[in-house]
Amino acid sequence: MADVIRSEFDAANELAQDRSRTTVANMLLRLISPAVPTGADLSAILIVICFSAGLNVYATVAMLGFLARGNMLSLPPSLHLVTNWYVIGICCALFLVEFIGDKIPVFDLLWNAAHTFVRVPVAALIAYEATAALPEWERLGATLIGGLIAFAAHGGKMAARTAVTPSPEPLSNAALSLGEDGIVIFLTWLATKHPYAAAAITIVALAIIVIMIRLVIRALRALFGGAENALSRSSPPASAA
Repeated sequence: MADVIRSEFDAANELAQDRSRTTVANMLLRLISPAVPTGADLSAILIVICFSAGLNVYATVAMLGFLARGNMLSLPPSLHLVTNWYVIGICCALFLVEFIGDKIPVFDLLWNAAHTFVRVPVAALIAYEATAALPEWERLGATLIGGLIAFAAHGGKMAARTAVTPSPEPLSNAALSLGEDGIVIFLTWLATKHPYAAAAITIVALAIIVIMIRLVIRALRALFGGAENALSRSSPPASAA
């Protein structure tokens, strides 16, 4: 009888040790390679990423690639393309173009007008691909919300530019551009460490943009009107028949 009890005790002890080793191994694995975000964590991260893409899509995609490469963020298989070094390199090159071009008045105007049709679709596509595990109707809802968040961020950016552009000195526009790039990099990084804090900051920024919606709409109209005027000035006059 004593031998039976001892063998059962040893088996239970060995099972407990196996479970303990498995738990430790899982903890180490999470430290080395974090789990793919799901549920509320995924929603918080997507809010931040879509907002950041609305400000600077190339910096956002490049940051996602670097963070995933550095094992600071695990992306779903549908987004593994952003970890490709060619994609990261192209985004870094385009980010450099935008970083320099943001300080050139006419180029800045045309670039931001054209990127209304880049930032919003890319943010929507990221939201769609990141929610591959959800039912299709939920993915489409996430895509719509992601696109709207990016559009709001883009509109807020243009409203800020409209407020600063009349200033005669060039430093204010350059400082605003640097601030936008810094916000994108900081928020994207913060979302990997504290997704809810990053999402809360983003939601506050979105609330401010919504409150200033009239200014945002006026800024977008001015952006496309200014871009059209810049193109008409740069095009050669038609020769008389």
